[in-house]
Amino acid sequence: MNEQDAGGRTLKNRFARLKHTLLWKLDSREQLTELLRRVQRDGLIDADALAMIEGVLQVAEMQVRDIMIPRSQMVVLERDSSTQELLPHIIGSGHSRFPVIGESRDEVVGILLAKDLLRYPARDSGNGFNIREVLRPAVFIPESKRLNILLKEFRASRNHMAIVVDEYGGVSGMVTIEDVLEQIVGEIEDEHDIEEEAFIRKHSEMHYSVKALTPIEDFNEAFGTDYPDDEFDTVGGLVIHELGHLPKRGERVTIGHILFKVLRADNRRIHVLQLTILPPSPESEPPDNS
Repeated sequence: MNEQDAGGRTLKNRFARLKHTLLWKLDSREQLTELLRRVQRDGLIDADALAMIEGVLQVAEMQVRDIMIPRSQMVVLERDSSTQELLPHIIGSGHSRFPVIGESRDEVVGILLAKDLLRYPARDSGNGFNIREVLRPAVFIPESKRLNILLKEFRASRNHMAIVVDEYGGVSGMVTIEDVLEQIVGEIEDEHDIEEEAFIRKHSEMHYSVKALTPIEDFNEAFGTDYPDDEFDTVGGLVIHELGHLPKRGERVTIGHILFKVLRADNRRIHVLQLTILPPSPESEPPDNS
């Protein structure tokens, strides 16, 4: 048998197996998932395509509450702030859209796009700036809204962010179109992503992005810390241990004098952490005996 005949027979066998599996009567999502995995094992679709198809199926069953950023972890701006007061928060967070609050965190009065501040000088004393003039309307959605429906609404309205409210009308969190898309295509790189060959990226003297796979030994050397490396090999493992669970995006924990915030994570592991170097507390400073 020549190589061409062998290749044709292999392809024919694959399609025969595919035809057989497609004749199944599917009674559940689990059976559909198993069918797709068999198709992938037969080489008719690759692993990335399978992961995205499974993500689409998952999105159809998930609700906003499953992926939203909780209210306590939202980066918000105050309506009565000047540009001089807003800029440090905007630059430090690295985000491009911000909920703006009034008297309380339950009073979201609109959404501010960072680019809308470009027309105002950085040292504006407040005389020429009125945040009300640049606010975009906020979209409010219930915690129970399904992600596939939310994605359709995001596409139709061209909004990229929605404020999540509970059954009493209080703000319980926020969600972005990126949060929904990441359930389908996996983590989307953003401005905090680190070059492939680097583990640590410096943004300022106080702020860094760090890959969760950074070895603790290398981390200690870079930041002068003394985190133990006998139980955990990576910074991500240390953070998971401190939290006591696999964290979601936006969760925070302070270890020593460093605040860790999860920037990217999925249901299997942490990918990228944001670091904030905290000033030493008065209790940690040695007594002045002079």
